[in-house]
Amino acid sequence: MVSFQPTTASCPAIFISAPASGQGKTTITAGLARYHHNQGRKVRVFKTGPDYLDPLILQRASHHPVEQIDLWMMGEDYCRQVLYQAACEADLIIIEGAMGLYDGDPSSADLAEFFGIPIVLVINGQAMAQTFGAITLGLTHYRQALTFAGVIANNVASERHKSLIKQSIPNDVTLLGYFPRNQQMELPHRHLGLIDPNEIEDFEQRLEMLANEVSLSDISKQPLTIAFKNVLNQAPQPKLTACNIAIAKDEAFSFIYAENIRLLEALGATIQYFSPLHDQALPIADALWLPGGYPELHKEKLQNNHPMHQAIQQHYQAGKKILAECGGMLYIQKTLTGIDDKTVNMVGLISGDGHMRTRSGCQGMQTALLPEGEIRAHAHHHSRSENTIDPISHARRATHPAPGEAIYRSKGLTASYLHLFFPSNEAVITKLFLK
Repeated sequence: MVSFQPTTASCPAIFISAPASGQGKTTITAGLARYHHNQGRKVRVFKTGPDYLDPLILQRASHHPVEQIDLWMMGEDYCRQVLYQAACEADLIIIEGAMGLYDGDPSSADLAEFFGIPIVLVINGQAMAQTFGAITLGLTHYRQALTFAGVIANNVASERHKSLIKQSIPNDVTLLGYFPRNQQMELPHRHLGLIDPNEIEDFEQRLEMLANEVSLSDISKQPLTIAFKNVLNQAPQPKLTACNIAIAKDEAFSFIYAENIRLLEALGATIQYFSPLHDQALPIADALWLPGGYPELHKEKLQNNHPMHQAIQQHYQAGKKILAECGGMLYIQKTLTGIDDKTVNMVGLISGDGHMRTRSGCQGMQTALLPEGEIRAHAHHHSRSENTIDPISHARRATHPAPGEAIYRSKGLTASYLHLFFPSNEAVITKLFLK
């Protein structure tokens, strides 16, 4: 008997955006998610774009796993389906945008318009007064097809500051509230973004303070209900049933899409996790996945775990499959030099010297061009690799003609700065991990 699935599912939904990065989107989104969770509601939060760090914050706030959503990397049908599934079980859907509202192609505005979700603008009011209203006017009238629920003034210094901002707001825009300038509510950063909440001792207290501020504003009111369409996709065929995949996961390696794990499991793979920092041996595995993370913050400990180096070297010499992404690629090269200019030895599967740097490296959406086929991905790193082996190809950037990230291959190893989105081409992923 085939179970019936309705063609649509309806759920209140809201889209949090801003004029730029650093305005406080994640702070407000986290406070909103925690507020509704405290009211006994089931909250599903999504993060626009290829972000690994913000979802960790939002997961703690909402008490539910947070997934990425992006029209280019994932495709329209995939986005429809994950929002439909969320609407079937949630009392509220919150989507946090990336960068500024109109930045990127597709942008947060494109995603909000595609699903008809009302937008809440978060604007950092620090160091401005009446200009706040001008920015609000421009953002809300730039594209007529968008719907705006209102604007939140963040980093407000005083009652006088509130008054000046309020007077500047256009008459057709709702001022939903103010968030005060308060370091105790801020979410600390490092070079790739927000810090993992597990590293912040008073993180729960910060969330509760944010939730309290939400309760004092009109953003706490239930947003419009949106109908999300069901997309009936064919389930993946179990082509990796005999494949044991060991995945590095610890403080140094944590940039893992939940969607990637779900696909591997749907393909029949057996998943095991291991720690290059703490474990002395690999699990029994046909393939390894070394995802991105912060190996540079743990480089000495990674260097000194010689038994793990030997285990990975043996796996490589046996010709078994390895996928090394970004921080994982830095780990399997010969050396890694940190911001402190200290150089340590890494696993040394291939030649290459990684160097951390203070300014931003390559970032953006790209398509990985592999012998197995094309698969969508993104890059975001503050490092460079020198003295590497010759690449087999370069990725294709989504919106720029210059070559993208280099892709390296040696024996069964595929390595690159790219973070692959596995569901964008399951046939490629099957071949990458199949022994």
